[in-house]
Amino acid sequence: MAAPRVLAIVLAGGEGKRLMPLTADRAKPAVPFGGLYRLIDFALSNVINSRYLHVIVLTQYKSHSLDRHVSKTWRMSPLLGNYVAAVPAQQRVGKHWYLGSADAIYQCLNIIEDERPDYVVVVGADHVYRMDFSQMVEAHITSGAEFTVAAIRQPIEEADQFGVIEVDPTDPTRIKAFLEKPTDPVGLSDSPGEILASMGNYVANADALVAAVTADAENVSSRHDMGGDIAPYFVERGTAGVYDFLRNDVPGSTPRDRDYWRDVGTIDAFYEANIDLISIEPVFNLYNDEWPLYSGYTSLAPAKFIHAGAGRLGHAVDSVVSPGVLVSGATVSGSVLSPGVRLHSWAQVTDSVLFDDVHIGRYAQVHRAIIDKNVSVPERVRIGLDHDHDRARGLTVTESGITVVPKGTVITE
Repeated sequence: MAAPRVLAIVLAGGEGKRLMPLTADRAKPAVPFGGLYRLIDFALSNVINSRYLHVIVLTQYKSHSLDRHVSKTWRMSPLLGNYVAAVPAQQRVGKHWYLGSADAIYQCLNIIEDERPDYVVVVGADHVYRMDFSQMVEAHITSGAEFTVAAIRQPIEEADQFGVIEVDPTDPTRIKAFLEKPTDPVGLSDSPGEILASMGNYVANADALVAAVTADAENVSSRHDMGGDIAPYFVERGTAGVYDFLRNDVPGSTPRDRDYWRDVGTIDAFYEANIDLISIEPVFNLYNDEWPLYSGYTSLAPAKFIHAGAGRLGHAVDSVVSPGVLVSGATVSGSVLSPGVRLHSWAQVTDSVLFDDVHIGRYAQVHRAIIDKNVSVPERVRIGLDHDHDRARGLTVTESGITVVPKGTVITE
């Protein structure tokens, strides 16, 4: 029996307003993460490791850096007909851009018609996790559903942050109701303190998906959203299934990280997800060679630590240090350093995330901060230690005390 034909669609048009100022100059899926990666690399790595090698990436908002990253990094073998292709909004069906995730698929139905897949895998581009989509596709086919939603267990008190799935009590693989951010959810029968939250990942029969987004496009009251409109459409038809993320078994995963999934939609969540990478036994393990995470960095020099004199020891502890980093007589603790970072003598960086080509001057101090690309912190300047001063400089400070320095900011004092 021939393997089913599967087309993967990655939804990467998100504006990411809650991640400002990191998204002031780029789409949310293009935001750097974990030193070497962009957020979209997690979705694409999962799709490629699942052996789905026909992939389109739907882009829209400030997509230049995202398009460039996809074209330079995600190159497949044309000899075998495999590809990862960025597809911008093209106004194919009217003089408007994508109105929502369902409309994005509707405006690209020509690609589905050209590919003629049996099934379509639709995934978001801005979550941090590992997942074998082939297992979800197999479960979808076995269930007989037309549309399957991947779901993860979350605390019931966080239900108002997610699309929440209520399962059919007679068949736990079927969706009884899909509730958008409910305030009075019902807990799971086997775990009353948890709910099933949509992960924003879907598998659909291709013909059923085409029919659904076509009908949705004609509905003037629709928000044209995959979770808010397409999932309920299939629920009403009685053909919507649910796939519990706990069933997914990724090669090389550990008991500590096997069901890890992070929605990094806010600055605090983004910061915490980066910090999740650095413990001795990390909550999310970057070092799983059986399910690798791919990125575009090549030909970088190794990281280097120099100076070992009293009071001037170049070192980093409990940190992720990328290739191309130079720690010159500086101290680093609990931080993520991206390629091209330069830390000069007697500087101190603690509990922070530094993007590419950030330079920290002598005696400068950085604490609980996210510093975007191409920022130079002058000698003796302090970031993250005086929040009133940070705000006076025009920097963002979250309620939890994370200071964010936008890309290319010139700091003078």
